[in-house]
Amino acid sequence: MPANIALLPWLSPTFWLSGAVLATLLPARRWQVLALANRAACAAALVTAAAALGGGDPAYGATNALAAPLVGLLIAFLGWIIGDYSRNYLCGEPGQTRFVTAFLATLAAVGSVVAARSLLGVILGWIASSAGLHHLLTYYRDRGAALVVAHKKFLVSRLAEVCLAAAALLLHHRFGTLDLGALGAAIPAGAAPGADVRLAAALIAIAVLLKCAQLPLHGWLIQVMEAPTPVSALLHAGVVNLGGYVLVRLAPLISAAPGARALLVVVGGLSAALAGLVMLTRITIKVRLAWSTCSQMGLMVMECGLGLYDLALLHLLAHALYKAHAFLTAGDAVRDGVARRLSAASPRAATTTRPLFALVALLAGLGLTLASAALWRALLPLPGPSWLALALPAFGVATLCGARAYGHRAWWRNLLTAALVTQLYFGWHWLLDVPLRIQVYPCPAPLAIWTVLLFAALYLTQEFILAHPTDRRLDRLYEWVYAGFYLDERFTRLAFRLWPVRAVPAAPPMPGASFTRSRRLA
Repeated sequence: MPANIALLPWLSPTFWLSGAVLATLLPARRWQVLALANRAACAAALVTAAAALGGGDPAYGATNALAAPLVGLLIAFLGWIIGDYSRNYLCGEPGQTRFVTAFLATLAAVGSVVAARSLLGVILGWIASSAGLHHLLTYYRDRGAALVVAHKKFLVSRLAEVCLAAAALLLHHRFGTLDLGALGAAIPAGAAPGADVRLAAALIAIAVLLKCAQLPLHGWLIQVMEAPTPVSALLHAGVVNLGGYVLVRLAPLISAAPGARALLVVVGGLSAALAGLVMLTRITIKVRLAWSTCSQMGLMVMECGLGLYDLALLHLLAHALYKAHAFLTAGDAVRDGVARRLSAASPRAATTTRPLFALVALLAGLGLTLASAALWRALLPLPGPSWLALALPAFGVATLCGARAYGHRAWWRNLLTAALVTQLYFGWHWLLDVPLRIQVYPCPAPLAIWTVLLFAALYLTQEFILAHPTDRRLDRLYEWVYAGFYLDERFTRLAFRLWPVRAVPAAPPMPGASFTRSRRLA
């Protein structure tokens, strides 16, 4: 292939890395360097995506390789938006040059994970992104809580990287290569791989679960609220999503290992359900968003375990954009909360949810998804989605149909919103299945049934809470849910017993300050 085409994916990481070096050499121009590097990276990502979608690079014919230019374009866009936001957010703060350097270096590392065409490149880029993120998380070096949480993340990340390195050694020993395309081609569809390949796939699944902050090693993601908001946006919208991207690129390997798939489905599904429940008990906006990320990452890795890689890639793109917007606009949460409370105070607001109403909403959600699938099949050459791809969105659509109306919002508006959401879902589903050729793998029946039962139980639990808000049995449940089921406390005690964190002295109060800065975890 032409050398200029092969090097296109590396242009964006090169611009970011060059910007990091220039920001260090020219601290007075750090923000101009950041803006220039981000805009150049965006232009390079656009050219790369156009070349890939136009078939200019034969290497993009590998399984799910078209995910690389899409995710690369996403990272460049997020880096541009978050970088511009950071300039105003950190105005007047010390250490801005250090922030810009670490920010650009982290973007370069994340971009190299996407651009890499070998598993070794993915691992090295992932390690570099973790190192850069560590510097961003400890931007306020006088905050003990931030350093403690960064220490927890350091331990989890090193454990994940050991698993990745072991998996790479096993795969190289078996196939003699770490090229992603060659690895995909070396595993025939439907063939049963050897024990070493299955073990490598399981190790990769464990590494992804650790990197994506899945239960019970999720606490570091929830407690990084001491970092600046742009760092939280970059972490939740970009870095933590890398696990889903790696699974999409290694789809043939993961799908050939039943143990790895079961691990992703069970741990990811439980994390999605339990973290979603915990999120409902939080009132601090950034902590709610952190629990939401934990839940969404669980759903994403579960989709990969089920073989729904097109749905996982769509989830990755949508979640990254939503979460970046949510963190960067977190300051509007108070105003929006007041508006919702005033609207909920209307006498027309519903106060109870009956079991029959919940059943009708579930049937309406299932009916809307089936009708939408039939409509899209009739209009466009949409490959028939599996029944599992229809069942999973049905629970979300049912929640929209059964949402209690506040003030002027009538039930028919909820139904219309649900109908529009289903059309968007199948529209993007068609885009990823047909033009982008994102491959989908058959799902074992036990995993599919377990997933449907899990989300049915979650839906019924939600409806029970809405129908019986004063039930005494919910008090005990609330205590456990609010505490995150006490999972992180156990991990923290064990981790710090094995590798204690360095004590950080408290910083002296600022002259003239009339308050004491809280050092508690958010």
